[in-house]
Amino acid sequence: MRILTTLLALASLAPALMAGLTPDQKELDLRILAAQYAKYYAPYQWKQEFTGFDLYNLGPWIARARAAKTDMDFYQVCGEYVASLEDSHSSFSSPSLYRISLPLHADYYQDVPRIDSISRAALPVSSFPFQIGDEVVAVDGVPIADVVAVNSLTVASGNHSARRRTALQRVFSTSESSNPRARNIGDEVALTIRSRTTGEEGVYTIPVTKFGVPLAEGGTTPSPTFSAFPQTAAANDGSEDIVSPWLAPIAEFRNLRLPSREPAPELPGVPAVLGFGIRPGFPMPSGFVQRLGRLSTDSFFSGTYTVGGKRIGFIRIPTFAPSAGAAASLRQFDTEIQFFNDNTDGLVIDIMRNGGGDGCYTEELLRRLIPYSFQGMGFEIRASFRVVSAFYNTWQRAIELGAPPHVIALVESHFRNVESAYRELRGRSGPVPICSESLQRLPHPLAYSKPLVLVADEYSSSASDVFSAVIQDSRRGPLFGYRTNGAGGAVNSFDVGPYSEATASVTVTLMARPAPVSIPGYPTTSYIENVGVYPDMPYDFMSLDNLLSGGVMFRDAVTDAILAQIATVP
Repeated sequence: MRILTTLLALASLAPALMAGLTPDQKELDLRILAAQYAKYYAPYQWKQEFTGFDLYNLGPWIARARAAKTDMDFYQVCGEYVASLEDSHSSFSSPSLYRISLPLHADYYQDVPRIDSISRAALPVSSFPFQIGDEVVAVDGVPIADVVAVNSLTVASGNHSARRRTALQRVFSTSESSNPRARNIGDEVALTIRSRTTGEEGVYTIPVTKFGVPLAEGGTTPSPTFSAFPQTAAANDGSEDIVSPWLAPIAEFRNLRLPSREPAPELPGVPAVLGFGIRPGFPMPSGFVQRLGRLSTDSFFSGTYTVGGKRIGFIRIPTFAPSAGAAASLRQFDTEIQFFNDNTDGLVIDIMRNGGGDGCYTEELLRRLIPYSFQGMGFEIRASFRVVSAFYNTWQRAIELGAPPHVIALVESHFRNVESAYRELRGRSGPVPICSESLQRLPHPLAYSKPLVLVADEYSSSASDVFSAVIQDSRRGPLFGYRTNGAGGAVNSFDVGPYSEATASVTVTLMARPAPVSIPGYPTTSYIENVGVYPDMPYDFMSLDNLLSGGVMFRDAVTDAILAQIATVP
């Protein structure tokens, strides 16, 4: 009741909050937004070469910002500016908490937007006879392709497939913070839906659930107060760290996860992109014996099943930012790996819909899956004086804590690398390690030694990009599924400016693989940004057959893949 009373009180104040930002205030905040990217954004040159977008060419954006008729139009301009980077780590968010959702969801299956989830409690079949697999044709009479094109303008994604899917999702569940047009959605939406079986079309009026108060205007601020440096997101809870203590000053570069925005569910119980969470997005085979994934303290879903006389292990890593903490989750992972080593012929690892997390936790998991020396991910860092100071502090802490001489020499070399880049125009360091003194990593004593297959998709992002690339580069086993997201760097967040009260995130490093890779449709490069990691065994989960079967065909193809790997062992 208190929440409802508060919301009603806020709603009554809405007209008084509509003072609006002046053109000068809009220009100032846009310049601050652009200045943060100019100072800290690592992939600047790469974006110029790959997409042709120059974030320094601010003139057209300032003109649009000053001409914006409302503050929400201004937020739209800022969102489009950031989205033009085509960077999954970059984001722009207004201070709004307003959200909307519909009691159904659709996604692209073989390039067709099809319904994949329906709440029959809200949409009984007697009045809404459409079914799973039916095609969404239009929204309020506007062709769905046009709606998706408009929504895409503020979806900051480096992966075209994920961008389009997220833009479609915004029809069914979205927040005003990342989608300024959300406030224009009424109490009902008219969906034109085509039956996949009869081809007949029907128009259905769908109720819209709303939460919070729409952001009427940005309002005014009497004095400009904003943070001068990015706000670093904690990569680890700090209670029990998993890296050497002298590496603590550069912990911010471990933050390899997507910003908190779509495609995470906007409201409890409302579906977004299906398949996020601890349970796999496809069913387990008959005879599957589950081990982890039942308790709230479990960081993984795991178990075994037998096919053709071979016992196959399965483990899903739903996130690289486990709520239990990195150290505790690693202990749980160790138990599973030891069991799999003793009791299986091969292992399937599922990181589909994994939005990333702690880069060092990711490398520790890799050490338990690669039974020989391998090269971890190198990071080219956009050098600022703050970054130089952080690397200097790692060097000094290594000396103070009595690190071995070769370790001190290595961390000093990384400091010199970053210091040299700082003196260059838009300088970026050469590849440096973040989780160890060296890019070369040694296996954990328990490392799994039998064949494995890694399963990923276009929502396998950031740390999942790293995980996939290292598995592939070390030739540990084939990557099965879809090209990963291509979120290729560490990310920090910052306040945009004093007037808009908005926030944004910026990619401060570029991940660099050990050697250039050629992927169809992309330039040959060692960067993961935009390119992602291309599967050795391509298989698109988003097919109509998989939708209708609940993913059975995909599951069987994964099983065939791991059996083929097991068959190569003498």
